[in-house]
Amino acid sequence: MSTELPPTRRDSEALQILATEHWSLLATRALTYQESLGRVNMFLTILSGAVIALALVAQADRFGPTFVTVAIFMLTVVFFTGIATIRRLLMLNRDDYKWVVGMNRLRHGYLELHPELEPNFITSPYDDLAGALKTLGLDPVSAPTVGTMFHAFVTLPGMLGVIVASVGGAIAALAAQGFGAPVYGVLLAGAAAFVASLA
Repeated sequence: MSTELPPTRRDSEALQILATEHWSLLATRALTYQESLGRVNMFLTILSGAVIALALVAQADRFGPTFVTVAIFMLTVVFFTGIATIRRLLMLNRDDYKWVVGMNRLRHGYLELHPELEPNFITSPYDDLAGALKTLGLDPVSAPTVGTMFHAFVTLPGMLGVIVASVGGAIAALAAQGFGAPVYGVLLAGAAAFVASLA
């Protein structure tokens, strides 16, 4: 004969409310991912379209002054779109962190009602930074390695940051070429703009 007491109606209602809120946050988190990927796709589409258009202009103008003028204008639009996309991705990442913290709080509520379930949870029931990072799959106490130092560059904002910085470098190099700078001046302008855009 089991000695466990059946859940009270109050516990049952609390579980239902917690589960409903958990699914609501999960759905909101999925929408956040969808918007992130949609923004990235939109930026890459604009970048691809600009490159194709510039190839057609280059073919017609043979990389003359018209090409340089059109390229600077088009790449400036791509650069702006990239900066706006990165900014929005950072905002969406903050939102995602907030949803994770909320789900951790709800998980804590589950464990308050049924502490015996704790061994079954692989994510954290705590809403502090360490708990949120654990839920996100990041180890906050691991020593920095080469992989962790470059982690920022494999995230969506980091990856796009490198692409946008390359576009910024191309704009500066084209501008330097348009003003008649020598080859080393063009390279220096492009490299400086790349580094400045990356920072």
